[in-house]
Formats: sequence, C-alpha cells, structure tokens
Amino acid sequence: QVQLVESGGGLVQPGGSLRLSCAASGSIVSFNTMGWYRQPPGKERELVAAILSGGSTNYADSVKGRFTISRDNAKKTVSLQMNSLKPEDTAVYYCNAHVRIVASGVPRNLEVWGQGTLVTVSS
Repeated sequence: QVQLVESGGGLVQPGGSLRLSCAASGSIVSFNTMGWYRQPPGKERELVAAILSGGSTNYADSVKGRFTISRDNAKKTVSLQMNSLKPEDTAVYYCNAHVRIVASGVPRNLEVWGQGTLVTVSS
C-alpha cells in the first residue's frame, strides 16, 4: 500500500514562511510527477506547484516567486517552501504523486493523495 503523509502546516502571520513536507511509503518503483494542491475554504482544489521526474517545475501564477517545490527521489519526499505568505494562501494543502508500483508482479501507474495539512495565514 502506498501512502503520502504531509507535515509542516500551521498558523503563520502574513509575510511569514512555512515549509511543507510530504513523505511517501510503500513499494514504489519510481516517481513521476509530484505536486502540491490546495483547497481554500469554500473553494475547489487547485494546483499550486508540480515537479516532473526530470526536475522541471510548474507553479500557479498566484504563487510564482514566493513558493518553491523540490523533491528527493532517494528519500521519497517532496517539499514546498512557502515565503511571503498572504491571507489568501490559507487552505488545506494536499500532496500528490504519480508513482509506479508492482502489484502481484504487474507494474502499473498509480495516483496517490495525502490526507492534507492546514495552512492558516492570519495576524
């Protein structure tokens, strides 16, 4: 069974910083795209940042220049460094990963979600 566990959420003042981490566990052969999504109160889930297996990154326009996504394939982790946080960044943040596993001897691709971690930006 493959699981993603996020950590690092919490309450921070506007202008502050937080670092989210996501650790994967299970029989994962390889990682493809990994990313962070968020769901603000009363709104739909949206992509924040993604990092491809080769290291290329994509960011939502609203976080460009403030957030940085990184990954460590050996440690099976993906992180999101969030700087200059704004109240509108308040949301539940979810880790997402597209992984390759072997189940019953058969390789297959799987999309996995973490349980979410709350980030609150408020004075």
